[in-house]
Amino acid sequence: MNDLEGVALSVAVAAVVGAVGAVALFALARRRVALAATLAPLVVVGSVAAGVYASARAMFLSDADSTTVLLLLLATVPVALAVGLVLTARIRRVTTEAAAEKAAAERDREVEVRRREMVAWVSHDLRTPLAAVRALAEALEDGVGPVDEHVPRILAENRRMAAMVDDLLALSRLQSPTATLRREPVAVGDLASDAIASAQPLADAGGVTLTWDVTDPVVTSLDAQQVGRAMENLLVNAIRHTRPGGTVRVAVACLQDAAVGAAPGTVVITVEDECGGIPEGDLDRVFEAGWRSSGARTPERGDAPGGGAGLGLSIVRGVAEAHGGTASVSNVPGPGGGGCRFTLRLPA
Repeated sequence: MNDLEGVALSVAVAAVVGAVGAVALFALARRRVALAATLAPLVVVGSVAAGVYASARAMFLSDADSTTVLLLLLATVPVALAVGLVLTARIRRVTTEAAAEKAAAERDREVEVRRREMVAWVSHDLRTPLAAVRALAEALEDGVGPVDEHVPRILAENRRMAAMVDDLLALSRLQSPTATLRREPVAVGDLASDAIASAQPLADAGGVTLTWDVTDPVVTSLDAQQVGRAMENLLVNAIRHTRPGGTVRVAVACLQDAAVGAAPGTVVITVEDECGGIPEGDLDRVFEAGWRSSGARTPERGDAPGGGAGLGLSIVRGVAEAHGGTASVSNVPGPGGGGCRFTLRLPA
């Protein structure tokens, strides 16, 4: 066999072996990309080795010479494996970085969308009290209407706007990456008692009964102001959506962590109302800023004071996450269509 025929044979054998190896790699890559990347250099080395060895045998080299050629080719296998491992590590790193960048971009996009929605909702809700204040002020300026009625209404609308701005600032602080908590040992039952006392006038005005139960005298380290505000928001939300004559129940308990024996594990604060329930498809959205249910949940009473911009439950979730806890909601059966149970879990 002349040199040209030997080269042709080598190319043909290398092409066949390489094609078979490529098909096998493509099939493997569908299930295990990293392994396929590791083995890819071996396919290249194997195809070259097969072509060279085939041409060497065809040229009637001695067995010793053929074995020497084969050993020299096999000596490149560790190098091919090393190259494959380096490629695999690089592919994994690039893939992980790309996935992280994509996830970060998606989070940023969602945050921006929610920020714009929140600004739009707050702006819309602020227009109502602003328009009322302007109309009442113009009436007073023109000498129309009794002063003793207009002034209290202006003050009420002013308090309503102030509450919206306070909620917006509170939510902004909770979402800030530099937010810090002022933790101190606090009796959670006392926080619940203070929140109930603060919400009692609203409950009385709406004909709603407040009941509460503290299973354990829980004392833990938390930001009393923030958690107290979260409790008040939950209570106000429950009272506003409970029909007159209904009941709002508050409970505080501590779940024991079996892994550490008698040591406290999680403080659980629940607020259960009789709102008529929330459609299952909306349960995941109740903590979104500005969102309001339009389903089975009883509409807010127009005479309820302190109407906000739909940020109260978002603040609750922000407080929970800032403490390393969670906030959740579920429907519960009961009279009048049942209600909702909001659960605030905080690590003790």
